[in-house]
Amino acid sequence: MAKSNKSQSWLRVLIEILEAFFKSSRSASRPRTWNQHVVPYKDGWAVRREGNKQITSKHSKQSTAIRKAKSLAKKHKANMIIHRQDGTIRDRVDFD
Repeated sequence: MAKSNKSQSWLRVLIEILEAFFKSSRSASRPRTWNQHVVPYKDGWAVRREGNKQITSKHSKQSTAIRKAKSLAKKHKANMIIHRQDGTIRDRVDFD
């Protein structure tokens, strides 16, 4: 019977360790942001949400991409980051 108690205590310890690990990993993750980036894309411009690989929308002119990013950033009370053709940041507008 002593062997059964030992295995149960080890199991409890293992469960506690795993719970602590998963709890800490959840709290350390960054919250999602709704910041909108206007970035060069193929032969035009695109709007991409910060952290996303996929683009939100494609545009032939930067001005139309800025208009779209602005409406999304206002809707979500976020920032709009406008990039130059070379990818560097040209401007940042806060809609908080």
